[in-house]
Amino acid sequence: MKLHEYKPSFKSKIENYTLTEEQLRYTGTPVENVALAEIDADRHAILAIEENELVTFFVLHENEGVKPYSENPKAILLRAFSTDFNHQGKGNAKKALMLLPQYVCTEFPYADEIVLAANLNNYAAQLLYKKCGYIDEGLRKMGRKGELIIMSYYLN
Repeated sequence: MKLHEYKPSFKSKIENYTLTEEQLRYTGTPVENVALAEIDADRHAILAIEENELVTFFVLHENEGVKPYSENPKAILLRAFSTDFNHQGKGNAKKALMLLPQYVCTEFPYADEIVLAANLNNYAAQLLYKKCGYIDEGLRKMGRKGELIIMSYYLN
């Protein structure tokens, strides 16, 4: 698996990405998120590609995007994390999350923390994030889709 920042040559991959209604309760589609990234230079749409297939998608959001979730000016926000329904249950989300710290250190060398917000009712996501080293320090926020658990991964 390799992480790639979105470029137009990936357009068909994001258009063919499948999310269920259940997944859409917690996240937006890659098409929606790429459109936001195209008008906001602080948003970076990232694709996890395995054997030429887009299996996992997320956005890294710098600066203003992080502020609702962290007071750390060196934090970067992980948002819109999802795995294509056709590729679930194969360890792809975990693989992408395990690659993420090195990717952030390389592409965003100023960053010393990755912050994310998981929906309180999305137990599978919370468990996955904990398995991948994210820490729940008790911070909660209300989001558009319900209460959020703020979690952090500290980079060295």
